[in-house]
Parts: sequence; structure tokens; C-alpha cells
Amino acid sequence: MNNHQENITQQSSMSISSTSRTRLRLLQIAILILFGVVIARLVQIQILDSQKYREIAQRQYQAKIVLPAIRGSIYDRNGIVIASNSMIVSLAADPMLASEDVRSIANTFSKIFGKPKQYYLQKLHSDSRFVWLERKVNGNFLRKINVKHIEGLVVLQEPKRLYYHEQLAGQLIGCTDIDNKGIAGVELAFDAQLRGKDGYVVFQRDGLGRARPSVDYPRQDPINGHGIVLTIDLNLQAIAEKELKKGIEKNKAEGGIVILLQPKTGEVLALAQYPSINSNDFGDYNLADQKLRAVTDLFEPGSLFKIVTASAALEHDMVTLQKEFFAENGVYVVSAAGGKGRKITDMHKYGWLTFQEAMEVSSNIVMAKVSDLIGSERFYRMSRNYGFGVATNVGFPGEVKGVLKKPVEWSGTTLNSLSFGYEVGVTPIQIAVAYAAVANNGMLMKPYIFAREQAAMGQTVWEAQPEKIRNVISESTAQTLKGLFEGVVERGTGAPAKIPGVRIAGKTGTSRKYIEGRYETGTYTASFVGFFPVEDPQIVCLVMMDNPRGDNYTGGTTSAPVFRAIAEQLLNYIHLFKPIAPMAHVSNNSIPERDLPPKNVHRYRITEEKKARAFEAHSIPDVRGYSVRRAITVLTVGKFQPIVNGSGTVVSQIPTAGQPATEGMKITLVCQPKAVSTLTAR
Repeated sequence: MNNHQENITQQSSMSISSTSRTRLRLLQIAILILFGVVIARLVQIQILDSQKYREIAQRQYQAKIVLPAIRGSIYDRNGIVIASNSMIVSLAADPMLASEDVRSIANTFSKIFGKPKQYYLQKLHSDSRFVWLERKVNGNFLRKINVKHIEGLVVLQEPKRLYYHEQLAGQLIGCTDIDNKGIAGVELAFDAQLRGKDGYVVFQRDGLGRARPSVDYPRQDPINGHGIVLTIDLNLQAIAEKELKKGIEKNKAEGGIVILLQPKTGEVLALAQYPSINSNDFGDYNLADQKLRAVTDLFEPGSLFKIVTASAALEHDMVTLQKEFFAENGVYVVSAAGGKGRKITDMHKYGWLTFQEAMEVSSNIVMAKVSDLIGSERFYRMSRNYGFGVATNVGFPGEVKGVLKKPVEWSGTTLNSLSFGYEVGVTPIQIAVAYAAVANNGMLMKPYIFAREQAAMGQTVWEAQPEKIRNVISESTAQTLKGLFEGVVERGTGAPAKIPGVRIAGKTGTSRKYIEGRYETGTYTASFVGFFPVEDPQIVCLVMMDNPRGDNYTGGTTSAPVFRAIAEQLLNYIHLFKPIAPMAHVSNNSIPERDLPPKNVHRYRITEEKKARAFEAHSIPDVRGYSVRRAITVLTVGKFQPIVNGSGTVVSQIPTAGQPATEGMKITLVCQPKAVSTLTAR
């Protein structure tokens, strides 16, 4: 019995021992499996996914902050700053550090900046370690935010673009976006040169969450943008804009353009547009007003296109200035294939006209007859040689090439229509460049506005050079055209552009506007383009008005007076060009005596002799009381550099007369509008 019990006890002990061992083995296996899983997970984390978790860790204690490059400044040809930068505060956030206070931040910013709370909450719930909340904050707003007590708020200094001359040259200069990238005008055209390259710095968070730059992490300093020097003269730009605005208001026009070119080089000196805009508020204007219409908009030039008709006829000896044509008493019907014809009219009824007279009175009928002599191929070739139908590549984005169909696409009346500027689309800059070729003795120059690129320390990186495109016409034809266009101003439709004592050549243009497939009655484009002085042209000026609605609508009555007002001021604007007759030259007193009242002849000679002796003694002459033009002449002859402030008569000068002089010395003339002295040559 006892033995039996002992056996049972032994068997039970063995069973318990076996169960324990099994359980122990299972526990060991579980531990091994768990340990294996841990090891595998560690291998995955430490080796296989190490880069992933390293990046997560870095995001928790590191932040990469962009160091914005300073955008280069824009200058006019005289070094006047047009656009530059000012440092201004922007507000960003680190959502991870701000996670406990996002609703408070959103509520504060919503109240101050007037945006919905959800706008800020969406940003603050981002997975990024850096989000912008408000860019380029006004100081008044910034003072309402207690930045030191908002966890996760990042305060940064950013450059903001500033345009110092407000509405002056607004469309020309354009603007930048919130990130200082060019989006219009010069800012867009030369963005690659201006923008520079952003840098960055890596910040490390300490135990309290404060961001500090780490010396152990990379830093890339920004490379600032280069400065851009334009061919534009802000003084001339201001004159052009002022007179254009006055002309548009007087003639109740919808808008207008003025272009000033240097014909020998192709430099654009001014490019005015009305209505003007302020680049500081560029986004507040509609797209139509933002466009630089001188390069983006097409118009039918009307009689301005007679430059092509006259050039082709004279170059190919089809006409002489005295060749006569019958002007059909103002109405001429041109027949075409299929029985369709076109009625061509003149503003007035004319009978027989010489070619020169026809140009002076702007006869469409005579030009149509001349075009028949020229023929389609020659007319088309001359149009293309002047650059019509091809972009000028002046340097602005959005420039259009115009519309000039090939002869195979012409109807039976296209040639006649082209002869006086219809069935062709041109840009204002193309017209100015074409007339500049005549002023430049037949040589077409590429227009340009980008004069120089310079590094931060002022070193020249790149500089533009005048670029010849082609000889459009011979020099002899160009001289004939100069005389022809001078006659337009002296005796013809361009008479309102006339300035006594200054030889001006030009052409008027008036065309009906083509709107939605038809020529709209009572809507016109009125233009005048001219250059001066004829004997040595220094300025080409195009004035164009969009739909003048005053008592007169022609180019001669609306745009030519604006040309004259601009030209009169340019004549007084420092030595832009050589003195022209009938102005005096000290060495030989070349003003004809008949141009002076007899009682003043002797007095004039004595005065000029005194000035001559002053030059010989190398001292500064006294030009007080002189007209601006005469003072400029006297100083230029004496190898001084006159700088004019004001207009009219010289009332004072700096330095004063009698002081020792050096060649090229600058003399500032302070002028006031007084009655012109009787000694002033006219």
C-alpha cells in the first residue's frame, strides 16, 4: 500500500517536473522569440531604416532656415536708384514647438490680420517644421503681437522691394512677387541677373526648445543679385509722362504712349504710358493696365506706315519729289478681282500734287497710286527690312512681332491699303525703330534698354554695345526722306510740332480702330513720330494716343503738340546734342546778324568777346541772364559740362563766374521761366 502510494507520488512529481520543464522551455522559446524580434527591430531601426529615423530625429532638434539673397538694385543711366530693397519683418512658425498653443496663435493672428482662424490652423497643423504665417508685416501690426511669449513663433528679416519713384515708369519697371521674384517689366526681363541665390543656415534646438545656429552643421551664405543699369533717363521719362498725361486729358483720350530713342545707338531713353501705375501696388491694377503696351499691343499705324511707301519708291527710283499725281479730288475707288473694290479717301479734296506735297498733306490716294508702281514684292521686302512683322527683341517678355502677311496672302486691295497703313499690325516700338533708321542715315539699330550689369562692389559684369541690324535704305535715300519729313512739319500736317529755330522731321498718323471684325466709326489711333535736329538727329520721339475724343482726333492736332512740348524741354536738357543753328559759336560768332535787332548787334559781339577771353584765361564764364540754350552753347564750346535745373533764363550758377576752370568741369545752372532776352538767337 505504502509502495503504491510512493509510486503515485513519484509519478505525480515526475509529471509536475515534466510540465514545469515544458513551460520553462516555452518561456525560454518565447523569450528567445521576443529577443529575436527586438534584435530584428533594432537591426531594422539601427541599420535598415537608420536614415529614416535619423531624419525624424533631425527634424525634432534641427531646422533649416533660408537666408534670402538681396535682390539687385535697378538704376537709370545717370545712376539714379529706381528700385531697391528694405529689410522688413516676416512671421513664421515651427508647428512642432507651437503644437500646444496653435489655437491661441490662430486666434491672435486672425484678430490682427483679419483672416479666418482656419487659415492659420491649417498651416500650424502641417508636418513641416517651418511654415509662413504672415510675410512682410507692417510695423503697426507687429507691435500688437507679443512675439517673445508665443512658443514656436519664428521672426525673420526679409528684403522687401521698394520703388522710389511711385508711378514713374511703372509698367516699364514692373514688380516682384512676395518672394522677390520678378513677375513683370524689367523685374521679370532681367530676373536672372537681379535675383541672386538664396543661402541657408541649420539651427539646433536646445533642451528648452530655443533655436541656435550650430557650428557643426553646414551653412551656405546667400549670393546677392547684381545691379542693372538701364538706358532710361528718369528725367526724360518724367518729362514724357507729364506731357503725355496733359495731352491725353486735353484730348479726352483713353490712353497713350511716348517712346524716346537715340537713333545712332538704339538706346531707349524713355518709355511712357498712360494710365500709369505704381509698382509698389502693382497687383492692385487690372491686367490691361499692367501691360507694357509699347511692345505688347498692336495697332494699325495709318499714315506713319507711309515711311515704307516713300522708302521703296525713292530707293527704286519709282518717283522723284517733284513727280506729279492726280489726287482725284479726295475720292478714289480701287477695283479688285471679283468686282469688289475699295474706296480710298483723303481728309481734303486735292487735284494734282507732287510726291513731296502728297506726303506733306498725307494723301492716301497718291500713296495708293505710288504703291502700284512699287509692286507687292518690293513693298513687302521694304516692310520686312524696316523690321515690321518681326519682334525687335528690345528685351521685354511678351513682345509681339506684329502682323504682316506675305504677298501670296494679299487680296486685290491689300497693297493699296498697306501704302497708307491699313491691313498691317505694328507695335509702337517697331514704328520708333523704323523712323530711327531714317534718322541714322538708313542704318537700322537694335533697340535696347539693358545698358550694364554690375556686381555688388560696382564692377561691370556685362555691358551692352550698339548693334547694327542692316542698312534698310541708302544714305542718299535717307537724306531725301529727312527732307520729305521735314516738309511735313514745316508746311504740312505736322506743323503743330514745329519749334522756331529747330529743324524737325516727322510724320502724322491717324487710323480708324479695328474692333471685333470691323472698323469702328468714331474711334481712332492718333500718332506723331519725329526726330531732331535734322542735321544731326539725337532724339526720335513717338507719341500715340488711343481714341482721342476732343474736338479734333488727328495725329497732327493731338499728338504733334505733345511732341513739341517734350522736344522743347529736351532742348534745355543738358548737352544731349550739339548746338544747332542759329546758335552762336564763340570762335567765329556765327549767328547771322540779320537774326538780331540792329541795336543789339554791337552789344552781342562785345558780350561774346568777353566770354571768349574768359575761356582763354581758363576761368568759369558768367552765363547769368542767358537763355538755357545759349548758356549750354557757351559752356559746351568752353569744354564745360552744363547741368540744368529748371527752364527759361539762368538766374545763378555753381561754381560762380571767374573761378579757375578745368576741362570737363560741371557747371550747375539754376533757371527760372522768364521772358527770353532780346539777345537770344531764334
